[in-house]
Amino acid sequence: MSTHIARPIAAEVLRELRAGDDAGRAPSPFTDTEGGAPLRCCLRRSRPGERIALVSYAPLRRWAAGTGAEPGAYDEQGPVFVHAQECTGPGNGGLAFTETHRVLRRYSADGRILGGQLVRTPEGFTEGLHNAFDDPAVALVHVRAVEYGCFLYEVGRP
Repeated sequence: MSTHIARPIAAEVLRELRAGDDAGRAPSPFTDTEGGAPLRCCLRRSRPGERIALVSYAPLRRWAAGTGAEPGAYDEQGPVFVHAQECTGPGNGGLAFTETHRVLRRYSADGRILGGQLVRTPEGFTEGLHNAFDDPAVALVHVRAVEYGCFLYEVGRP
C-alpha cells in the first residue's frame, strides 16, 4: 500500500493569507489562551499562549489556479487557523487530525466533487484514502471536519 502525505497550506500561500485572506480581509492575530485549534500551517493543534489567526481560505480555488481546473460552483472559501507568524511547518509529513470523525471529499482533475466518505477511526481514515485513490478519476482529497465542514488539508495521489 502507498503512503499518503498530508499537504498543509503552502508556505507562499500562508505568506499571502497572513497579509490578506481569500475574502480580502486583513487577519486579526490573537493569543490562543486555551489551545486546541487545528493549525493548517503545521498540521497540529495550537498550544496555549501561541499567536494564531483565523483567516478565510479557498483551497479548491488555489489548487485550480495552479492546475488550470475550473471548479465553478464547487469553489468555496472558509475559515482556517494558522500561526500568526511563519512557523516550521509539519514535523513528520504524515496524516493529521485523524483522532475523530472526518469527511474525505474527493475531487476530479477539473475540480468537481466526486463523492465523499465519513471515516470514524484512524484505520478507517487510511482505508478511506486508499479507496478514494483506487478511482483513477480522483485527483485529490480534502480532509474536512464533520462538525463544521471546515477544510483541514489536502491529500494528493501517492
